[in-house]
Amino acid sequence: MGNVFTKTQLKEAFPETAQIDRRVRDLRDFGWRIDTNREDLSLDANEQRFVIQGEPVWEAGKGRAKGNLPITATQRREIMAKDGHICRSCGITVGQVYEGTYEAVQLDIARRKVRQQDGSNVVQLVTECSRCRVGGRDLVADTPGLLARVRNLGTLERSILASWMESGQREFSALEAIWAEIQTLAAGSREQVREALSEDAGS
Repeated sequence: MGNVFTKTQLKEAFPETAQIDRRVRDLRDFGWRIDTNREDLSLDANEQRFVIQGEPVWEAGKGRAKGNLPITATQRREIMAKDGHICRSCGITVGQVYEGTYEAVQLDIARRKVRQQDGSNVVQLVTECSRCRVGGRDLVADTPGLLARVRNLGTLERSILASWMESGQREFSALEAIWAEIQTLAAGSREQVREALSEDAGS
């Protein structure tokens, strides 16, 4: 079935290798792309798809490049806690469901390329949901470009942005908070709010 394999097939192919599932996951830290049903909804829960081969970690001197070591469980916990347990690309939190689906959000740690002031790129670890990890693999965060846009902001906008940076989150106005809550309502309840606004406007 193409590049699709099951966990059972993997264990049968490498019976002498302990924790083979974990070793396959570790390959992702070396440029390998192996999708599960988190990234590819056409896969069953026990299936995985080989997409891209990364660094040949079985060769001497390979797979241990500086800055490209596997992410430990402790690192994952620390990074997610620092990021507030939200996806730093789309803002969704663990346990939520993607709009229009029954798919629950799962968070993991991604390696994000970040362009520095001197034009060089560094890799930083960041919390992302499974969808953003797939869609953002080739993206590079442009720090100089972002700083240029910040400098073009007006005094009031820069003051507001500074307060958000200080608190570590965006502070919503009462109106924005109400709008966000409306978005969580079922269609019938949203219609009630719409009708109430129409009645108030006509009075």
